[in-house]
Amino acid sequence: LRGLFCYPQLLRNSTIPSPSNFSTVITTRAYASVQGMSVEEAKRKAAFAAVDNHVRKNQIVGVGSGSTIVHAVDRLKERNAQEDLNIRCVPTSFQARQLILDAGLVLSDLEREAQVDITIDGCDESDDNLTLIKGGGGCLTQEKIVAAFSKEFVVIADYRKNSSALGQQWKYVPIEVVPFAWKQVKQKIESELGGEAKLRMAKAKAGPVVTDNSNFLLDWYWGGEGDKDWDQVNSRIVMIPGVLETGLFVNMAQKAYFG
Repeated sequence: LRGLFCYPQLLRNSTIPSPSNFSTVITTRAYASVQGMSVEEAKRKAAFAAVDNHVRKNQIVGVGSGSTIVHAVDRLKERNAQEDLNIRCVPTSFQARQLILDAGLVLSDLEREAQVDITIDGCDESDDNLTLIKGGGGCLTQEKIVAAFSKEFVVIADYRKNSSALGQQWKYVPIEVVPFAWKQVKQKIESELGGEAKLRMAKAKAGPVVTDNSNFLLDWYWGGEGDKDWDQVNSRIVMIPGVLETGLFVNMAQKAYFG
């Protein structure tokens, strides 16, 4: 890809769960960097690099959600036309489903695919361990499910999402909750973990945001960076009755590309 420079940078060993056990692998970040590029160009370069480096013929590809994924689907469409990739795409949201269909790619789902070969998705923020915050677009549950049943999970984002610790750029963790228990979940989170959990309100309709799963979203502002065990935090929140899933993706991503 002309004008694209990828520099894989070794960060540290990270324990990534495999289907049968826990194996130690190397997590890496790759940088697709050109001086003075716009945010949109940064997204495009990260997306193109991930698709070119990881997607192969005859694969099942998980398609994430968000603005950076638009560029990934554009590249999948280009490569499919040029190379006849014969890929099948599993969406993580209504948006992803429409992108797949509009691109003329083959739409599939987890009922037909026992396992996904690779999922490419964006993030709201990533730390040095590739622990992610996702869910700013409200698609966190389906995104996490598809990523969890993938052999490889690759993250794409622009330079603004690249942090050494969570909270430097993104200030809250999205949490999907059952509507009739949102107030109790909010109180439980605030009393046990501190901070403030705010019900996400819609901008183009009266009332709260409703997810693809017909649930509500609580955005938990935990109060800054802090030195947190995000795996433990995630487990504590998920154990609260009424919580469907959190936007914390811990020990899930193997590689992240930042434009």
